[in-house]
Amino acid sequence: MKYAILTLGCKVNQFETQAVETFLRARGHVPAEKGKADAVIVNSCAVTAESGRKSRQALRRMLSENPGAVGAICGCYSQIEPEDAAALGAAVVFGSGDRVKFVEAVERAVATNAEARHVDDPFRRVEYEFLPAGALEGRTRAYLKIEDGCDNFCSYCVIPYARGRVRSMPLTDVRNEAARLQREGFRELIITGIEISSYGKDLRDGSGLADAICAAAESAPETRLRIGSMEPTIITPEFCRRLSSAGTVCRHFHLSLQSGCDKTLEAMRRKYNTARFRESAALLRQAFPGCALTADLITGFPGETEADFSETMEFIRSIGFAEMHVFPYSIRPGTKAAELPGQLTHAVKNARAAAAQAAAEQMQLAYLDAQVGKTLPVLFETDRGKQWQGHSDNYCEVLAPGENLHGIIENVQIVARKEKKIVGIIV
Repeated sequence: MKYAILTLGCKVNQFETQAVETFLRARGHVPAEKGKADAVIVNSCAVTAESGRKSRQALRRMLSENPGAVGAICGCYSQIEPEDAAALGAAVVFGSGDRVKFVEAVERAVATNAEARHVDDPFRRVEYEFLPAGALEGRTRAYLKIEDGCDNFCSYCVIPYARGRVRSMPLTDVRNEAARLQREGFRELIITGIEISSYGKDLRDGSGLADAICAAAESAPETRLRIGSMEPTIITPEFCRRLSSAGTVCRHFHLSLQSGCDKTLEAMRRKYNTARFRESAALLRQAFPGCALTADLITGFPGETEADFSETMEFIRSIGFAEMHVFPYSIRPGTKAAELPGQLTHAVKNARAAAAQAAAEQMQLAYLDAQVGKTLPVLFETDRGKQWQGHSDNYCEVLAPGENLHGIIENVQIVARKEKKIVGIIV
C-alpha cells in the first residue's frame, strides 16, 4: 500500500503521526509519490474552529489529488465531529486513540473497500496508549510523548472533550524510551504531551513532571532535553533546582500564558494570574541564566476591552519573551467561551493580534541581538550549502560554516544577527 499522510496541529499530533508511519512502514507500506496514493490520511486538529476547517479542507484536497484513494481521518477533529468527518468522503474515521486499529482499518479499506468508524468516549479511557517514540529517517531530534489528556477545562478549549482525562506514561517506560532513542542516535528529545504539567497525577505514586524529566536525563545522559509547553503553576524553586541539576535540560521554556490581563485570565478559567506568571519567569531565569521564554497569546477574547488589551501588551513587554505564538480568538462551538457575551468582531480580534505580533517580533529581535558575542551549543540539522543550520540550546536558529555537521553539537560563537537567525563560527 502506498500512503500519503498530513498532520495538523500540535507537537503531540506530530508525534502520533510519526507513530502511525512507524506502524505503516513496519507492515511493509511505503510513502506515495504525489497523486499516486492508495490511501490518504489526515491527522486532524480541533483546537479552534479554524483548525477544524483546515482539517476538512486538507482531506478534500488530498482526495482530489489522489483519485480512487481511500480517505482516512483520525485525531481531535474527527473525535469531536465524526459525522462531519465521514461526510467528507472518509472511509475510515477514528478519533484520538487506537492508532494500531486505525492502521489495520486503513489496510482493510484499501484491500476490500470496507468502511470503518471507531470513535470512543475519551472520558472512559484510563490507560496510557503506548506509542513508539522516534522520528523519521534523517532527523536529529525526536519527540517523546509522556502524557495524554487534560483536566483543566479552560473556557475556550475543547481538547479535554477530544482527549479525555490525564493519563501518564509510567516512569519505567519513560526511562526505557529515552535510553532507546539515545541508542538510536538522537541528540535531542522533545518532552511533549497534551498537558505535561499534570504528568503523574493519575499514577498515584507521588511522581510528577520533574521526576519524568530527571528519569529521561538519567537514562539518556548524552542527549539534551527540550521541554514542551508547561503551566506557570508548576514552576517552583524545587522544580527549577531539579531541572537545573539534571544537566541536559535546554534553556528554553514555553509557558502557557494566553493573556496578560487578570480579568481575562479569570474568564478563560486559567489557574494563575499575571503575578504568578511573573514569578515563574523569574524563577526560570534565575535557574537558567539567559534562557529563552516563549508563550502563547490569545487576543480578542470575549469581553476583552481596549483597557484589558493594553494591560496584556504592557505585561508581555515587561516579561520580554524570546518568541510568541499569537492567535486571534476563534469561537469553538461546545466551549463555555462560545456562549459568553461580548464577542468581538474579526476586525478587532485581528487588529489586536497584529499589534501583539509586532511587539512579539520586536522582543524576538532584541533577544537575538543579545546573543551576539555569546558562545552557544548548537545541534546542527540542515545543510544550507556553504553553511549549516541548527538550533542552540535556547532555541535560536543558528547558521555557521562547516562540513558534515548533521547531528553534531558544536559550540558556536555568535557574531551577528541575520533577520530572525543568528550567525556564528564554530570555536
